[in-house]
Amino acid sequence: MEILEFFSFLGQEAALFIVSMLPIVELRGAVPLGAALGIPWETTLTLALLGNLLPVPLLILFGRKILKWLQSTKRFGPFFRKYEEKLVHKAQSALKTSVMGLCLFVAIPLPGTGAWSGALIAALLDIRMKYALPAIVLGVLIAGVLMTLGSYGFVSFLSGI
Repeated sequence: MEILEFFSFLGQEAALFIVSMLPIVELRGAVPLGAALGIPWETTLTLALLGNLLPVPLLILFGRKILKWLQSTKRFGPFFRKYEEKLVHKAQSALKTSVMGLCLFVAIPLPGTGAWSGALIAALLDIRMKYALPAIVLGVLIAGVLMTLGSYGFVSFLSGI
């Protein structure tokens, strides 16, 4: 909630959109937040999807360079070296089924599996944009529906359709 308060001067919807763009929090944190704020599920899901997907193309294109730069810094280097090792390890098991594995990896609504991690895995493994982006988008859509069902309830979700 502190993150939301920081961006609250923009309004709840804009703050929710920005929160969904943040690494770690992403859609998985934004959807329950929208539910807690009483924002309609359609609005929350739309804003969370758009916000979560906005940085993905840039991460696919420049993720490897950004990670290498962060690893070269004295302050962040050790953390991002370990982070890359974890991503590559996760990627090896997740991508055994090719690009569909990337989609499933992103779709699982657990910490450390989301659009940011999926895009960085795609960058590290040189998965081309035309394959990685649709897989990540589909994974985020699946995670969004799962999080919305969990946060708003199945009946509430179906009544809005």
